[in-house]
Amino acid sequence: MTAHQPSKRQWIKGAAATVGTLAVVPQLWAQGSSASPVRIGYAIARTGPWAAGAQVSQEPNYLLWAEQVNVAGGLNIKGTKRPIELIGYDDRSETETCVRTYEKLMGSDKVDLILPPWGSGANFAIAPLANRFGYPLLAPTALSRKLIDMNLPYFFSLLQQPDKMMGALVDMLVANNVKTIAIVYMDDLFGLENFAALNNALKKTSIQVQERKSYPLGVKDLAPVLRGIKDQNPDAFIGITYPPDTILASRQAREVGLTPKFFYAAVGTAFQLYKNVMAANTEGVIGMGSWSVKTSPEAKAYFDAHVKKFNKEPDRWASGHAWAGLQILQQAVEKAGLDRKALREHIAKNEFKTILGGIRFQGSENASIPGTVSQWQGNDFEVVWPKDRATAQLNTSKPAWK
Repeated sequence: MTAHQPSKRQWIKGAAATVGTLAVVPQLWAQGSSASPVRIGYAIARTGPWAAGAQVSQEPNYLLWAEQVNVAGGLNIKGTKRPIELIGYDDRSETETCVRTYEKLMGSDKVDLILPPWGSGANFAIAPLANRFGYPLLAPTALSRKLIDMNLPYFFSLLQQPDKMMGALVDMLVANNVKTIAIVYMDDLFGLENFAALNNALKKTSIQVQERKSYPLGVKDLAPVLRGIKDQNPDAFIGITYPPDTILASRQAREVGLTPKFFYAAVGTAFQLYKNVMAANTEGVIGMGSWSVKTSPEAKAYFDAHVKKFNKEPDRWASGHAWAGLQILQQAVEKAGLDRKALREHIAKNEFKTILGGIRFQGSENASIPGTVSQWQGNDFEVVWPKDRATAQLNTSKPAWK
């Protein structure tokens, strides 16, 4: 097998091997259902640096959703229920492999529907391709205003975009009299866009930025940078980070004694893994999140089902958006069927009921959910900003590292 050939097609039970045991649903087939399966294809990182996020925020949700739908008799296609067949491949955290796989799924395999890959970079590469083939793409982990501004009719972004997320963070800092901050950011599409949005929001404030430092993907040591920041004693530390770096920055901040009032790290702060690794030191840490089990009864039911299936929690940010995207796709297919143009029109023009509340799109953007900030309080990553979406009140001074 060459480096860019996708792995063998897998049914739900096969794909589940990388994320935990998943009970197969044989009843549909045992009952001799004559309905042909709805073939839903995707590429996702099971190996490589993207896997840490993909195997928390996305693929487990695909597997759980397909199982739940199949247990209920199948996907309702304008009144006719058909079982779901998931066709999942490992993109190995390689953009080229990801693109080739989606070309195969949409071009030669001609699957009925597709689900998105993980991350801003992969979605940036796939969205124009999905648009060319005419496949609606509901992306829960694409954080890119540039991608929104491409105005691709078949692309829909579920996450709040950098200007909204960084705007909410800055509003929260201003409201709590933060005077000085230090910023570290990843040198990639995600990091650069969020860094630019953060700087833009800061221009409207009197907050002084004492340090701005970029770092490369796969960084192994941030301690020298963090020591320099500690010497400047900022009120807030802002890390525009991916999961491995979120943990690295947090561990090393503790080691060097960087103890600002507000400690913010981006992707991965909402993961159970972060809580497992940092233990009591998660208390008061803030980051990118948008929901908790208190958001809605449906959110609590989803959370409980996920824990029961995988023995691990979904993350309190993109996992909820991933599930909302699957809910939107399911509701749209029920009304519009599998004609992809009709499906795209229905998604673009209607509001959908999700675990995060009602969602509608304005162009490619989720127009319903504002920028948010969440904070670890006890065992939950609670939404603390803005106040009208908060599930708990902000703790305005992070406890010292233990």
